[in-house]
Amino acid sequence: MPKNKDATATKPSNVDGAAGENMTTRAIEQALRRARRQARKTARMYGTPFYTMKNGKIVAEKP
Repeated sequence: MPKNKDATATKPSNVDGAAGENMTTRAIEQALRRARRQARKTARMYGTPFYTMKNGKIVAEKP
């Protein structure tokens, strides 16, 4: 374990600044798209409705 507390609290260099935030945002959006695809696939496989939000309301769709 490092003796210096500051050594454990540093961020990786690719996460600092606006470029890092943009990369993080892009990764989150990509993960959400992947999760949505998988949820639709699972709903289709089991014949259950797929719930999504449209115009601020939750609606059930047939996959």
